[in-house]
Amino acid sequence: MNADEIAAGRRRWQDRYDAARKRDADFTTLSGMTVAPVYGPPEGVDHPGFERIGWPGEFPYTRGLHPTGYRGRAWTIRQFAGFGNARQTNERYKMILGAGGGGLSVAFDMPTLMGRDSDDPQSLGEVGHCGVAVDSAADMEVLFDGIDLAGVTTSMTISGPAVPVFCMYLIAAERQGADLSRLDGTLQTDIFKEYIAQKEWLFDPEPHLRLIGDLMEYCAREIPRYKPLSVSGYHIREAGSTAAQELAYTLADGFGYVELGLSRGLDVNVFAPGLSFFFDSHVDFFEEVAKFRAARRIWARWLRDVYGATSEKAQWLRFHTQTAGVSLTAQQPVNNVVRTAVEALAAVLGGTNSLHTNALDETLALPTDESAEIALRTQQVLMEETGVTSVADPLGGSWYVEALTDKIEAEAEEIFARIRQLGGEGPHEIGPMTSGILRGIEDGWFTGHIAEAAFAYQRALEKGEKKIVGVNCHTGTVAKDLEILRISHEVELEQRRTLGERKAARDDAEVSAALERMVAVSRTSGNMIPAMLDAVRAEATLGEICDALRLEWGVYREPARF
Repeated sequence: MNADEIAAGRRRWQDRYDAARKRDADFTTLSGMTVAPVYGPPEGVDHPGFERIGWPGEFPYTRGLHPTGYRGRAWTIRQFAGFGNARQTNERYKMILGAGGGGLSVAFDMPTLMGRDSDDPQSLGEVGHCGVAVDSAADMEVLFDGIDLAGVTTSMTISGPAVPVFCMYLIAAERQGADLSRLDGTLQTDIFKEYIAQKEWLFDPEPHLRLIGDLMEYCAREIPRYKPLSVSGYHIREAGSTAAQELAYTLADGFGYVELGLSRGLDVNVFAPGLSFFFDSHVDFFEEVAKFRAARRIWARWLRDVYGATSEKAQWLRFHTQTAGVSLTAQQPVNNVVRTAVEALAAVLGGTNSLHTNALDETLALPTDESAEIALRTQQVLMEETGVTSVADPLGGSWYVEALTDKIEAEAEEIFARIRQLGGEGPHEIGPMTSGILRGIEDGWFTGHIAEAAFAYQRALEKGEKKIVGVNCHTGTVAKDLEILRISHEVELEQRRTLGERKAARDDAEVSAALERMVAVSRTSGNMIPAMLDAVRAEATLGEICDALRLEWGVYREPARF
């Protein structure tokens, strides 16, 4: 790009920056030095390839979505939390919000994630242990008691039974008297990544895609601010993928959901802004920064050039980041505070829109109040003390960062081409990327490549080529054992008692009729969300809703592979 084009871009950026709202904050250095809101090539100097870097707030958004960077709005501190029953988790949420958290992120227990009630025999011993138990809309009411759902953004990390859980959230908000059309937040709903990495599915892919398509239509029409899909790379990376694999598999899944929306006749400029992303931030600092920058650039180009998006918001890749749980160690766990801080800084310098920081004790148990507060304060130290909010994309133009960004992008493009090839000559009716994803799931292509990457890293660790402090180097310590959070068995007993009382108090005929109507709609091309909402209003439980659909659609069994 020549100097005149670069100068014209700077003028466009300046105009947009001047017109944008900025926070009332001090954007000088600790010593009082004034810094510019963005930096670029020297005036009058050509910079070949600068169109791939550009200015913040301008296509291809390598440097961020907004001309102001974090001067306009800092990232949302969104701490992931959930344990025990709804009342206990409600207390943790109020602590997080009271300590300065900007949004809520719900962690559900394993029975809920698998669409089973707390009194299901398969739930025995798991209720409330890895998240909060939610059996019905009544639990959702308790979970958000005293929290204005119309005034706080809420993220829910659940995919297999995401749609009925979302219906419970809507009914809880309805019972608060909230205007549902103004609700804001994110539902994960990403079923592709379940088959690729996390393994928490209910049905075959096709019924899940049916529900997701219905949800996309419903939210676009009724709740335009709510994002019905958060395409997740986090679990793919935690399963052992490389950074480039995480990026490519995640964006490919996102392209599949774009194809799903288009196949439903939806306008890409309307539904694409409702797609968001969820990435891992691992401990290799510069690789992670480059991954985030490449993600925005790839998404913008594909949405514009492949899927026909013409609006800026449809081309934006908005993403939440969580620091890498897999990087935390049970050995010398206090070191995890350092790892989390480095990973959080990478996410911020990569331009994340919201962030969760892991607690130091999460390899041992769910976080205690103290460790959860340390995790929260880690973000606040970055936000308030380090100056990282002063300049948009401060690493932009770094030879190393730009080279890494280009390399990760190139690797991702090679993977996209391979996925599309997997789809063969007769692509799925939804679209060619969807066809390749479904074939890759069926053939074990994704899981095989992730396993190879995980094996290579583990072998490097065991040879000492890669280091983890406290694990295979610097193993001596004077640290003492941590006090960890333990979930009492009484939580499960109480949840089961409460569920039994709620079932006894409701109108079973009304529940049965609502479930029958929901299944009847599932046999048509109609949208299932209104009928599912009626079942939830009648206090049908999560397990009852999912079991009714299991009977109709069957369950998915992963093929055995050797």
